[in-house]
Amino acid sequence: MKLVVVGGHSRNIGKTSVVAGLVHALRGCRWTAVKITQFGHGICSRTSEPCSCTPEEPDCPFDIREERDATGRGDTCRFLAAGAQRAWWVRTRVGHLALAMPSLRQAIARDEHVIIESNSVLAFLEPNLYLPVLDPAVADFKESANQFIDRADAYVAVGEQEIPWKLADRPVFRVPRGIYLTPEVVSFVEGRLCLAPP
Repeated sequence: MKLVVVGGHSRNIGKTSVVAGLVHALRGCRWTAVKITQFGHGICSRTSEPCSCTPEEPDCPFDIREERDATGRGDTCRFLAAGAQRAWWVRTRVGHLALAMPSLRQAIARDEHVIIESNSVLAFLEPNLYLPVLDPAVADFKESANQFIDRADAYVAVGEQEIPWKLADRPVFRVPRGIYLTPEVVSFVEGRLCLAPP
């Protein structure tokens, strides 16, 4: 399995757009795309508004389900619309991702190329490539991003504003806000995964 993890320092900074863009640009990989959402921190994963979101089963520490609707508005729907062969949404209580990992591993065990939107999954998986998305216009910095930021293979920086955080000595790819992907990022991923050009 070739595994790409796309993380980021905060919410709503383009992580899903980067995942969808890579899935679309490298459709020959027949991607399985995964979105991991942690709940219980009081912020809705869909709207970023204050909430108390939980899976439908309140006593369940996690929920994993396969997305089948490529026409919907959710992030996993966007993955399918971009060309992913399969898409999974994993929801877990904050600090309980370990409980969901056996089910996730089983779900992706036979897939050749997997791309996961998450920072926290790096505590359990060693990807071929980790790309954190950074938006200097957003001050918030998630604990999970801070924990793993130095493991980046490269950074995807949104806009032209100066990056205020200390980063590891890795390539920084500038991407336009609203586009979130460039041919240089795609080429970098191809090279790191040893993919033949499409």
